Amino acid sequence: MAVLVGGIAASHTPTIGFAVDRDKASDPVWAPIFESFQPLRDWIDERKPDVLLFVYNDHVTSFFFDHYSAFTLGVGEQWAVADEGAGARDLPAIQGDPAFAEHLGRSLMADEFDMSFFQDKALDHGCFSPLSILCPRSESGWPVRLVPLQVGVLQFPIPTARRCYRLGQALRRAIESYPEDLRVAIVATGGLSHQVHGERAGFNNTEWDQRFLDLIEQDPEQLADMTHAEYAELGGIEGAEVIMWLIMRGALSAQVKCTHRSYYLPSMTGIATAIYENQSAPPAPSEQRRRAEKVSAQLAGAERLQGSYPFTIERSVRGYRINRFLHQLVVPGFRARFLADQEAEFERSQLTPIERDLIRRRDWRGLIQYGAIFFMLEKLGAVVGMSNLHIYAAMRGQSLEDFQQTRNAPGALYSVAGKDAGALQWDSPAVTPAAA
Repeated sequence: MAVLVGGIAASHTPTIGFAVDRDKASDPVWAPIFESFQPLRDWIDERKPDVLLFVYNDHVTSFFFDHYSAFTLGVGEQWAVADEGAGARDLPAIQGDPAFAEHLGRSLMADEFDMSFFQDKALDHGCFSPLSILCPRSESGWPVRLVPLQVGVLQFPIPTARRCYRLGQALRRAIESYPEDLRVAIVATGGLSHQVHGERAGFNNTEWDQRFLDLIEQDPEQLADMTHAEYAELGGIEGAEVIMWLIMRGALSAQVKCTHRSYYLPSMTGIATAIYENQSAPPAPSEQRRRAEKVSAQLAGAERLQGSYPFTIERSVRGYRINRFLHQLVVPGFRARFLADQEAEFERSQLTPIERDLIRRRDWRGLIQYGAIFFMLEKLGAVVGMSNLHIYAAMRGQSLEDFQQTRNAPGALYSVAGKDAGALQWDSPAVTPAAA
């Protein structure tokens, strides 16, 4: 079973990454930052977590306001460094843990947290600024895997402090019910007091910062009851992001042991670091069994539905590349290039030989079994002039005529093809000989 080895907290200001990249460890101005992070680095080296569950907020780098989520969990295989305006930092990508992330997602949804999930997004300084000083790395990569949990704290309304605390409690249940042997540390980032906009830019409150550090250890319930306006008054509008620390704190036991705490205010943001260790026993086996049953309850029995393939996170991760390729067919320029030379687009997108073959042969059933979702198939059908009904028939291994006889309106053919559709070749057979 997975073990939650403890929680650590750290500010994620970009000044940290700046100091690391420019080797400022011996500079008197920057040295306190390195000194404050060294105990965290030693703790990770000693406790050797396999995975860091990283709670952070993106700074409108990879997430924009066209779709802004409260809680979104990274389920991808790898996380690259984001370019925040003048080139990405010279850091290697870090590996994810899709299987563990999927379990977290299923468990949180079972606890009625309506999560969003993401893949293939670069992580900005919210993650890589503290990570670059927390862990050693080499050209071969990092000594840990990372599962990012992005919290939308920039566009109000944002999650309440209480909701963050309860999410942390749900995360603990999720971590401790994961059936594989895994050592997990939860990392909370952000804060402390700061404001970076308006006439109040440059606001700090060191007295509040110290009080917050006392309360997060000793009385998180008091912090969970505070409003966003109270956090903003005490710590600045952007400083309200410290509610993310409550996610980490909620994942730990009621009583914790703080083995390290530091604070330094060099410029705009109060930089704090802390380590917290659980003071409670792991859950009983009976509790773990009940948890496992709750997590799997919603899809229990679905495996008996012959010819059905629920689009789970596992399938989404496995089929991400081919789904992304087919999704680009909604872009007119890509659509035109695909119709002109699909082989060139296969090469440009680095599809595998299997993926190329499935698309080349229009193997609709094979695409579904591989991990494509149907709604990419109907886009491909619309582009190449095949109706939805052709695709349905092919997936069932039937001729279009035989499938149509099972419908109430046998003559109805349709697709999602829009105004740019060419001649619809709906007199073509539904099943190609190679795919039958």
